[in-house]
Amino acid sequence: MSTVALHTPAGKWIMVSAILASSMAFIDGTALNVVLPALQNGLQASGADLFWILNAYLLMLAALILIGGSLGDKLGRKRIFMAGIFIFICGSALCGISPGVTWLIIFRIIQGIGGALMIPGSLSLISSSIDVKERGKAIGTWSAFTTVVTMGGPVLGGALADAGLWRYIFFINVPIGIAALIMLWFKVNETKDEDSDNAIDFPGAIAIALGLALVTFGFLRIPAVGLHNWQVYLSLSAGILLLIVFVIIEKKSKHPMMPLQLFANATFTGANLLTFFLYAGLGAGMLFMSLNMVQVQGYSQLQSGLTFLPFTVMMISLARFAGGLADKYGPRLLLICGPAAAGTGLLILSFIKQTNGPADYWTSFFPGVIVFGLGVSFTVAPLTTAVMGSVSDHFSGTASGVNNAVSRIAGVFANAIFGALAVLFFAGALQTQLNHVKLNAAEKQQVVAQAANLGNAKVPEGIRTDKEIIEKAYHESFINAYAKIMRTSAALGFLGALMGVVFIRGKVRKSESPEVRE
Repeated sequence: MSTVALHTPAGKWIMVSAILASSMAFIDGTALNVVLPALQNGLQASGADLFWILNAYLLMLAALILIGGSLGDKLGRKRIFMAGIFIFICGSALCGISPGVTWLIIFRIIQGIGGALMIPGSLSLISSSIDVKERGKAIGTWSAFTTVVTMGGPVLGGALADAGLWRYIFFINVPIGIAALIMLWFKVNETKDEDSDNAIDFPGAIAIALGLALVTFGFLRIPAVGLHNWQVYLSLSAGILLLIVFVIIEKKSKHPMMPLQLFANATFTGANLLTFFLYAGLGAGMLFMSLNMVQVQGYSQLQSGLTFLPFTVMMISLARFAGGLADKYGPRLLLICGPAAAGTGLLILSFIKQTNGPADYWTSFFPGVIVFGLGVSFTVAPLTTAVMGSVSDHFSGTASGVNNAVSRIAGVFANAIFGALAVLFFAGALQTQLNHVKLNAAEKQQVVAQAANLGNAKVPEGIRTDKEIIEKAYHESFINAYAKIMRTSAALGFLGALMGVVFIRGKVRKSESPEVRE
């Protein structure tokens, strides 16, 4: 398969189209975190509704992303990438005109289907098209630009939300997607695995899609119905059983969508474990930090978005440099120090109590954001380089699909499990706070029921006494829950660093096997 140099016109068109398309998916995630309070008010959504709006997209992404990567390898990476972009922008436009929560959740599912075809395609196109000597630099460039856009998402989201225009978060994807489609159609050549016979692993595809969907659905139901409920037991059990069936199918299949021999490579296995822990911590940390700023600390949604600017500046400055270091010296040291620094940043952020709002930003949130940002800046490009460099070119889509699936599954689990934990922590702290408030049993139950709305908890209308004390109790209970969530997120960052110590090897070297590189 012929490759092109990064500085050539062909190389530049590949990079620009891949970055534009990827940015749509990433901006959607971070901007949505910031506009959630405005969305919650605009659609009269409950706390549980918010987690479903976030996770409907992630659920489909997690379930189908492996299929998207495999289809690109077999049927043509550009073709599947373009199909994904088209479905994604259709879903985005529909999200923008959603009349209510239920419709928004349904249209987010359509976005997820498009994202599953689109997200693996961007990295796969880069890995299979750019010369191997410049691949780390190319992936570093992709990581830098997509992360800049991702971190620019909160600023844009905050500005739109404060102006009452949160729906434009979805509409903005349409012109970006159309521009990417035009570039791909006219300027980028098709690539696919020429050695493949185009056979699609349908049994494997069905097993993995249903298995991941059922497992993630089971976790998402825990906040609503509790752990000990037949819906949770049934969906988790069926999902795990189907994932076991998937492994058996892949082991026996002549045309597996996820060749199990990829996991014989320690770097590939370790990088995916690192991805899972780091992205679970990162996702939960960023979500609860945004909610804390807007709902408790008194930041406007624009101000909350602007707090991520130092992060953005570091990604611009360091991601490409980190990719170059990974090319030159190997990713191991960066994949130990980066996640450890990210975990330290989250730990620092966990100690923040009630502040005087944006005036205290420089002495409260800023130090943690800097340390966290440094850690992520030195991790993203080397992590992607490690994953894509550990497999041969004709498995690039599959490898990208596996790694993206892992990061999205981590996001779903973080939102579902941490969402349930946050409500539990909030309610427990609130019970203690209310011991000093004169309420009868029925009133106390009404007040505690608001814990499901986390930072958006409001004093029930029937309660007329001690309203200010109850509001203060809500704030202090949220800060208590926030601290515990952030410390748990920090622990996941440190676990990611441990995976780097145990699994990641030095420089990537080609092996004799056509499937795996050591």
